[in-house]
Amino acid sequence: VQLQASGGGLVQAGDSLRLSCTASGRPFSRYTTAWFRQTPGKERAFVAAIRWTDSSTYYENSMKGRFTISKNNAENTVYLQMNNLKPEDTAVYYCAAGSNLITSSIRSASRYNYWGQGTLVTVSS
Repeated sequence: VQLQASGGGLVQAGDSLRLSCTASGRPFSRYTTAWFRQTPGKERAFVAAIRWTDSSTYYENSMKGRFTISKNNAENTVYLQMNNLKPEDTAVYYCAAGSNLITSSIRSASRYNYWGQGTLVTVSS
């Protein structure tokens, strides 16, 4: 499956952005889809995930209430709505897809088989 992430950009603190991740090749229906983010010199950090089967969602605690992950079955697309952005949210955001993930593995980047190319989000203060 090929993943295409988009929607990043330069915004000010307090603004909102919506990132999109569209799958081609195979539908998302077999996968758990997640967003991770990465800053220079650091490992990719879990942001949020959604199971395609039952729409269960998972979030990094610090992002609960500000970020919302959702999906559109018909468009084979997963979204990350980011509100009240802060400068510390500045990162390259990656979408990823993995199959047969148990709950305890969902936050682990190594468990995901497919990755998009990343989209840069820059939040100015």
